Amino acid sequence: MALWVIRILFLGLCTLCGYAISQLQPDFKGSPFIGVLIGFGLGGLLIAIDEMLKGFSLRAFSAATFGLLLGSAIAWMIDHSQLFLFAEESTRWLIRLGMFLGFGYIGMILAMRSNKEDFYLIIPFVRFAPQNKPENLLLLDTSAIIDGRVVELLENNFLEGIVVVPRFVLKELQQIADSSDAAKRARGRRGLESLGRLQRNPKNEVKIHEADFPDEPQVDAKLVQLGRLLGAKLFTTDYNLGKIAELQSVRYLNIHELASAVKTSLLPGENLSLRIVREGKDKGQGVGYLNDGTMVVVNPAQSLIGQQVQVQVISSHQTGAGVIIFADVLSPVAA
Repeated sequence: MALWVIRILFLGLCTLCGYAISQLQPDFKGSPFIGVLIGFGLGGLLIAIDEMLKGFSLRAFSAATFGLLLGSAIAWMIDHSQLFLFAEESTRWLIRLGMFLGFGYIGMILAMRSNKEDFYLIIPFVRFAPQNKPENLLLLDTSAIIDGRVVELLENNFLEGIVVVPRFVLKELQQIADSSDAAKRARGRRGLESLGRLQRNPKNEVKIHEADFPDEPQVDAKLVQLGRLLGAKLFTTDYNLGKIAELQSVRYLNIHELASAVKTSLLPGENLSLRIVREGKDKGQGVGYLNDGTMVVVNPAQSLIGQQVQVQVISSHQTGAGVIIFADVLSPVAA
């Protein structure tokens, strides 16, 4: 929408300039309509060219320019090779025009179809990064930064890529860190510390992205738009944000789902040792946790709270929050 407002303003300025120029030219002074028409036509032509070049990247423009120069150089060498020395002067310019147009076009097409590695054959001392290897952009939302596990994944080389943190996420993080609520304030400060760790690590490249979307008041909607625009993978712990991103064809990774996927899989009949830390929901039950945070509901273990016990797995249940394991007490473990 903002782009079309700029285009309309530009078209209006071109029209106004056309009228102003017509008043300075004696030939057009009597008919300002011609100047207005010329200004409007020129502005419309430039907007049409801009629309046709949509998706034409700077890399494509550079490749096309290189190809045009290469094709023109070949045409110039053929023209000066005296191959057409005996052609009549009246047709010589047609041959020359055809060669420059033909070789220029072929050079542009070949250059645009090639990847950057192909230029290494032509320019041996200039090495380009391969074009067919896109940048791996990791877009972090506020919840993923506060969670902190993505920092561990990056530091231990389980994830690789350029970390992108939007400016509007930083602003939201700062608002949480400045909150009057102590719990929110602690979460916000932990998020800022996680970002600091990422920036201090020389193995990670962190970029603060300045893009904003004023039409979208919600941070989640801005994140989805930015992820689609950059072709980045969105990292979050927010289930709803992940599903919205999926619906809009934006790649995402929910860190909770990743943690659940790599948790230890226990089969019925397996034995394990754990500490009972609290009462269960039902009478006689005790609850303990594995190292990865998986909850284990143990029967009967209410009287064994605070003790290390040997238990046997009887079943497991998948919930929205993860896996719950049910087990029976075999025996307390001697301290």
